[in-house]
Amino acid sequence: MINVGNKPDTLRTARASGRLLAPVEVLERIRGGTVEKGDCLQIARVAGIQAAKRTDDLIPLCHPLPIHAAEVAFEVTDEAVLITAEAAVIGPTGVEMEAMAAVSAAALTIYDMVKMYCEPDDLVIDAVKLIRKTGGKSQFTNRLRSAKSALVLVLSDTVAAGRKPDTAGQAVRAVLEKCGFEPLEYAVMSDDAEPLLERVRQALDDGIDCIMTVGGTGISPRDITVDTLAPLITTPMPGIMEAGRAFGQRRTPYALMSRGVAGLAGPRGRSLIMTLPGSRGGATETLQAVLPGLIHLFDCRDAFQHAGGYE
Repeated sequence: MINVGNKPDTLRTARASGRLLAPVEVLERIRGGTVEKGDCLQIARVAGIQAAKRTDDLIPLCHPLPIHAAEVAFEVTDEAVLITAEAAVIGPTGVEMEAMAAVSAAALTIYDMVKMYCEPDDLVIDAVKLIRKTGGKSQFTNRLRSAKSALVLVLSDTVAAGRKPDTAGQAVRAVLEKCGFEPLEYAVMSDDAEPLLERVRQALDDGIDCIMTVGGTGISPRDITVDTLAPLITTPMPGIMEAGRAFGQRRTPYALMSRGVAGLAGPRGRSLIMTLPGSRGGATETLQAVLPGLIHLFDCRDAFQHAGGYE
């Protein structure tokens, strides 16, 4: 199975359809509720909903999902029973297979209940397909519409002294490059307030769109990043780091130790400052949790045209 543990939960929905072709006399029985085994459509509805809830038992590599909603509907025409199914979940992966499994199970249930009334060749299940899905990559992109400049600053005495390699900052850099941030500057600094403040102020003056620091968000005496940069933020955005910490807390109880902050700064509040934890896991998990929102923030900024805010 593909590991979806680092994907953030979003509301995901899917709608699928299919049909059961049958002779007119069989369709009349279905429509009139005169099938000997019972009410085809009601039983098929329950079968479809059950299939949506148990899709991971039917298809080996599907993830088990806590389905929040599932529904199956029918329309009996002169040629076929048209079936539609919808499924919804708040989770890290989509429910396309659940919706299509619901359609398929419903069609098979009707098939089984009416096969006594006609020859095998008279019944055909076809056109099972996905109509629509929402959530995840299909709705919340991780790619900028247009390139934005970025600066990644790694705050670490040990990395700056060459006593260990930087993995967290390089991982953040790779994610931002993949998202379309360009040009992208990268630097390693020791945990000293004055050089950090000077470097970030210069970046703000230069109009760099996204300034991300890695490290210095904890509680040791040398963790000075948050205290140094927080006063530069003119529009705090606490929801960014709250989302990152909540995401991390589900993976490690140490996520609550991060004091990271985020918000807009610089001339007319055009730049985003975000302070990430110094560990590779903490930095990348926080970034993955909030990335769609950050992309949306920069995309929206280009659309806003009013004084005192985004240009």
